Parts: sequence; structure tokens; C-alpha cells
Amino acid sequence: MDIGYITRRMANNLKTDPSKIALKEESGKSWTFADLNRISNSYAHKLRELGVRKGDRVGILLYNCLEYFGVYFAAAKIGAIAVRLNFRLSSAEFEYALNDSDTKVLCFHSNLVSQLDSIRHNVMVEQYICLPNNHQTIPSWADYWHVLETGSEDDINTDHIKMHDPVMLMYTSGTTGRPKGAIWTHGTTFWFSSMQALKWNFTGNEVGMTTGPLYHVGALEDIALPILMMGGTVVITKSQGFKIERILSVLERENVTDCFLFPFMIYEMLNSSISYHYHLKDLTTIYTGGDPLMPWALEELKQKFPHIGVVQVYGLTEGTPIAASLEPHETFTKEHTVGKPMPLTEIKIVDESGNPLPVGEIGEITIKSPSVSIGYWRKPEATIETFIKGWCKTGDLGKFDEDGYLTIAGRKKDMIRSGGENIYAAEIEDVLYRYAEVKEVSIIGIPDPKFIEAVCAVVVKKEGARVTEKDIIDYCNKHLASYKKPKKVIFVDDLPRTPSGKIQKYILRKQYS
Repeated sequence: MDIGYITRRMANNLKTDPSKIALKEESGKSWTFADLNRISNSYAHKLRELGVRKGDRVGILLYNCLEYFGVYFAAAKIGAIAVRLNFRLSSAEFEYALNDSDTKVLCFHSNLVSQLDSIRHNVMVEQYICLPNNHQTIPSWADYWHVLETGSEDDINTDHIKMHDPVMLMYTSGTTGRPKGAIWTHGTTFWFSSMQALKWNFTGNEVGMTTGPLYHVGALEDIALPILMMGGTVVITKSQGFKIERILSVLERENVTDCFLFPFMIYEMLNSSISYHYHLKDLTTIYTGGDPLMPWALEELKQKFPHIGVVQVYGLTEGTPIAASLEPHETFTKEHTVGKPMPLTEIKIVDESGNPLPVGEIGEITIKSPSVSIGYWRKPEATIETFIKGWCKTGDLGKFDEDGYLTIAGRKKDMIRSGGENIYAAEIEDVLYRYAEVKEVSIIGIPDPKFIEAVCAVVVKKEGARVTEKDIIDYCNKHLASYKKPKKVIFVDDLPRTPSGKIQKYILRKQYS
């Protein structure tokens, strides 16, 4: 079975109206379930005519659009592997990803031609297919998008595709350096969608909205794909020019019921006076993840929009993107945790030797589920190191409490070893996020001649705040053991983040160590 089943089932099932809207751009352009099946078939047949075979890689370098889903499902239907590329990358980074994946056909938006033009002779891509954006000229070395629309619309025989076959190659967001390609199979994708549908009881009546870039699991696999699988409608927001006012307008106009918002989007929403003009009466659930949501934001959401529940999630691309979740009714009783494991998901805390640790002890978080990646693309050593007997070593530190709730203590590389003590960055960050003058904070370890490492707080002040380094240190001293308080405080305008909103601590360590 292939995940193209999602389009066939909804388009051909007599119990489902094929004229129901499956996908809708915020501009109003939409595809029904029948359209999605028909168009993805056309793309699939044409990719076959272009020589794409099972196991070949099809690159998707597109902004958020309906066509993104068309190419993704088309690749799945012929057994090819969709390589979902981050359009924010530099030319050199594109070159690395295209060569590392050995992409055969690349589908891209015309706005991105300048990044590709300088490297196209350095990569092994055989065919370029360009989607015009804002009436831009198609480069002479690429085909018009129309070439994909000329394929047959007949359903494709997918009997040769098995659940263990790869369907997608996702390059990790790179919080620790150069990205690695995590391999997702048809089974990985099916199971992950099913786990979410089971957990949140999706029925097909939902209108879900994705706000992140579709190359990221937080925009396509999280929430959007399971809602689509169950027969619901997915609203796609555009990729560039994020403004919370526009997001709020789309939420209300499209009667969205479920939406994934990254923490920074929620902060913008709460800090914007215009949010009071929207009732968001249909929105029942906001899902969020990437970084912990600050306590003040949860309080304000409850006050402004008491009918909206907040689900906080934890996971990673290769180790189950939503491995644990904290449900709305738990928000103010277990707010320091990321909740409990998802259905069909096991989480184990282990020591350096891989031995399970008891409740309350901090160790590495390992995850086992049907949606764990089968490995890294062409990186056998990294695969062996990360994936052990079905378990994914996350590199994150955490602990369980006596009620089975998981608390994140930071990355293994974020653990600071100072004066013989283990200091966990997340613990200090949690304290400082409660300081009224702090907008954002990231704790890193910096070299220290006496203690090996010292705690450094990189802080973004709230607008108008006059907090000093001494204020920060004194505040920590009141709430933490003395050895945990920062020895140095650096004030910055903003923190470096991945497209999914995760703070890139390796950049801070490089900059301030």
C-alpha cells in the first residue's frame, strides 16, 4: 500500500463526496478530493514518462501551494522518494542536499531560480520543472509546469509499493550542525497520521490550517496529513511575509477548527492588539511545539480565548515528530512537562550505557514507535549510532515524574559540566522565562579556566525593559542553587532559529565561546 491511498480513498469512496474541498490556499484557490487524486495522477504519469522509477528522488523546492501536495502524492504513487527542500537555504546548501540525495527531477518555484542557476552544473539533476510565481520568466534550462499537467489522469497501479518502501527524505533542521536526511517510509507516514487521528479523534469534519513551510514535518505531517487522511479540509497559508493579522483573518474566514502555530506565532498573536477583533469561534485547538510555550502565553490565551485548547507537543523528525503531548486539561497542572507518550509510542530514559533509569532521574530520551525513521540517507555510521533495535536516541535529556509525564532537561550537548556538577540548561531557562523583563532566553556553556565550563545566559529583553546582568544573576540566585546561576549574561535583539522555530544553540556557542 502507498500513501497515495489517501487521495484514492477520498476521491473514489462512495461514502465520501469527491467534490468536498480537500486543500485550500489562503488566496481562495482550492482542490477537491477528486481534483487532488486526478492532478496527482497526472503528475505521476508524467514523472514516469520523464524516467522516474521506484526509488528515484524527486526534489520539491516550492513555496506553500496546492501543487506541493500534487508532487508529493505523485512521487508516492510511483514509488519515488520526495526530497522536500528548505527554500531558505543558500546555493551551497542546495548543492549539498541535491548531491547528497542524488535528486533526479527537481520541481521548483521561479522565485528561486537565482539560487539554482549558479549550481546547476555542479549537481546531477536531470530534469528541472519550474512553477511560475508572480508571472516570472521561466529559465531556459527548465520546463514549464504545464509538462506535469499533460499526463494521464488514470489511477496508477501501486501493487509494487510496500509499506517499508521509502517515500520521503527530510533533512533535519540542523540545530547541531549540517543536516542529515531522515528517511520516511509509506508505513512511517501512515502510522504517524493514524496515531494523531486516534489521539485527537479526527473524524473528517475538521478544517485544519498549516502555518509553517510544507518542507517541514510540522506543516505537512503534523495535523495536516491526518486531517486530510480522515476526509477533512486543510487550509494552506502562504510561505512568506508572515503577519499575525493575516493568520487571524484566515483562521476566522475559513472557519478553521485545528491549527498548528509555532510558539513565536502565538507570542505575536498575544502581543497584537488586533487579536481582540477576532473571536475565532470555530477554532477549538491550537497545537504548538519546537520550543516550550512560555507560562505567560498560556495564561493570556486562557483569558483572551477561553474556548481554545492548547496542545503542546514534543518530538523530532527522525524519532517521531509528535512523540508526546500535553493536553489542554493538563496545561496548568503539568505545565513544566511535555505530557505523556502518544498512542503506540514508547519513551524510555536511559543512561550513557543505554540502561533504563528510574522515575525522577535525568537521562537521554529514547523513542520507539511505528513512525521512527528507518535511518539517515547514505550515513550508515550515523544510523547505527542513532537507531538501536528500533529505538531512536534523540540526543535530548529528560525525566519522567511519578505520574508518567515527561520533562525535557535540554540537549545532551546543552548539559553544562561546571565544577564537577551537571547543570541542565532547560532548568535555568524555565526560571528566567518567569522573569517579567525577559522575552526570550537561551542558556549555553562557555569555556571557563577554573570550572571548565560556565553558565552563560543569552537574553532578549521585553520592549522597554531595563534589566541588567546583575538583575538576571540575582534573580537566578533566588530560585536556583548558586552553582547554576549564570556567570555571564549577554543581551541580544533576537536568537538564531531554525525555520521551525528551534533555537540554534550551536550558533550561540560558536559566537560567544
